[in-house]
Amino acid sequence: MSEAVKIVNLVKSYGDLVAVNDVSFEVQEGEIFGILGPNGAGKTTAIRVLMGLLDADSGTAEVFGTSSSEDPIGVKRLVGYVPEEQQLYESLTPREIFEFIASVRELPEEKTSKRVAEFVHALDFEKYYDAMVVTLSQGNKQKALLISALIHRPKLLILDEPFSGLDVRTASIMKDVIKIHAENGGSVLLSTHIMEVAEAMCDRVGILDEGKLVAVGTLEELRDVSKREGATLERVFLALTEQEDEVREGIDQLREALA
Repeated sequence: MSEAVKIVNLVKSYGDLVAVNDVSFEVQEGEIFGILGPNGAGKTTAIRVLMGLLDADSGTAEVFGTSSSEDPIGVKRLVGYVPEEQQLYESLTPREIFEFIASVRELPEEKTSKRVAEFVHALDFEKYYDAMVVTLSQGNKQKALLISALIHRPKLLILDEPFSGLDVRTASIMKDVIKIHAENGGSVLLSTHIMEVAEAMCDRVGILDEGKLVAVGTLEELRDVSKREGATLERVFLALTEQEDEVREGIDQLREALA
């Protein structure tokens, strides 16, 4: 099985802050791989380096053997990317954005229009298709980003907090999109704070904390590392990021405050 993503000894700093500190992991073809971590752990920075949007201080990042630093445009051809920050041209409509993306990617017009229409229908997006982006809710902007990421049938989906602002129906469809993409041989790199989603969907996860990869593996492997037999991914995550005591203290304080 080939590697969809290969990150080796990646380091990225902002001044004195080391956001990503000697991180290495792979995502296999057909695999759903989750990146988990507290806020500020380095998840989004690692993804941006992989996308060729940031230059690493050292180390390498590749998508299907294409270097993120040497050929960022080549990487973008292979990837469908939904960023955490919703960056869309607010003066355009979703239809205009999709047509622009199809043009830039040199996609066949008829097939692309049919594919977009199917996504628009599946996501209950018809009534927003010709509305200016500035008028859309957060959830509908997320739908537009998802469609934009899928237009060109990417081999790899990179989703950074993709469930933010989604209603239950759309979140369910998003999960189906991820599963079907993997079933069809595609790969998924998923960053999320929702532990239940990661536990249910990911084949393996990597846990980042303060820029370092503290553990990587299946849930069973992470249970072994954390010595939390039978625990949920949330409990394993808290143990590996050394947050269990903080959570207990917080709960005790809440009990006192609410008494």
